[in-house]
Amino acid sequence: MKATGIVRRIDDLGRVVIPKEIRRTMRIREGDPLEIYTDADGEVIFKKYSPIGELSALTEQYADVLFRGTGLPVVMTDRDQAVACAGVPKKEVLDRRVSAALEQLMEQRAQYICRQDSERLRPIDGMDREAAAAFPIVGSGDVSGAVILLLQENGACPTQTEIKLAQIAASFLGKQTEG
Repeated sequence: MKATGIVRRIDDLGRVVIPKEIRRTMRIREGDPLEIYTDADGEVIFKKYSPIGELSALTEQYADVLFRGTGLPVVMTDRDQAVACAGVPKKEVLDRRVSAALEQLMEQRAQYICRQDSERLRPIDGMDREAAAAFPIVGSGDVSGAVILLLQENGACPTQTEIKLAQIAASFLGKQTEG
């Protein structure tokens, strides 16, 4: 655990303010759910809650099935980082942050579909691959991540069938986050 040197007091309602610098660095937004852990040493640990992270086995299986069905590499993210992939090396993708462009797309609840004349989307920081399609995962009105099909090496945009399969994956995972 990394010490920040920041000390905060608890108010009379039991609240504590998480400093702006930490919220910005950890991408904690107003309304984000946090899990609270305690340990034997008396430490209280706040961790961002990821509904998609809770479904890790399911997202891994779905990414694999989607890759096999489309032949396109697949990445699934929560709101902050890649959590599952298929068709690309895991160590190149997993736990990498989503790009600012993908984060904005999710916040706007918008979708991205590659067109020959459109600007390309790089969905994951530090990854050279561009998206063929990206769809936000929405459950109970909240965005919890994205399903992304990556472009093949030849740069061909996805077919209508591939687009529909990715949309269905995002809808299905959104339903799973509703409980």
